[in-house]
Amino acid sequence: MIGATRSGKSTFAHRLARSLDVAFVELDALFWESDWTPTPPDIFRARAEEATRATAWVVAGNYHHVRDIVWPRAEAIVWLDYALPLVFWRLTVRTVRRAVTREVLWSGNRENLGEHLVLWSERSLYHWLLKTHWRYKREYPRLFARPEHAHIEIVRFRAPREAERWLRSSGG
Repeated sequence: MIGATRSGKSTFAHRLARSLDVAFVELDALFWESDWTPTPPDIFRARAEEATRATAWVVAGNYHHVRDIVWPRAEAIVWLDYALPLVFWRLTVRTVRRAVTREVLWSGNRENLGEHLVLWSERSLYHWLLKTHWRYKREYPRLFARPEHAHIEIVRFRAPREAERWLRSSGG
């Protein structure tokens, strides 16, 4: 499951995994250590290798560091390719909710609303969204066209309604 920040990758992937009765793998959980410290690349890769060793799984995440591990093992890639205003709105709602509720994330981390509002900061999810949204739209079709990815079925949704309809038809 790939897509822009706050496109709904984790939620959708978790629901799909549950409907298929397979493991759900969230790459963010494998990547982030406490205090928002990135996992060293060799450890992150080892975690991704282990998590995708099973016969069946659903992975949520865009990490290019482990694409060479995950994609060759994938049968399909679901791309939540939603419009920027929608994911921007979803990011805002989620970020405010997490700040208010002090929701605990991977490795005990919590989002910091102030950090995200500093749009030029590399630590801001808004900065990350604006930096990657259009890049994914250019990059993914080129990656899908590569011969080593020919075995992968690409399922691209441009609206949440399409994705919901597909998930319901898949038994989710």
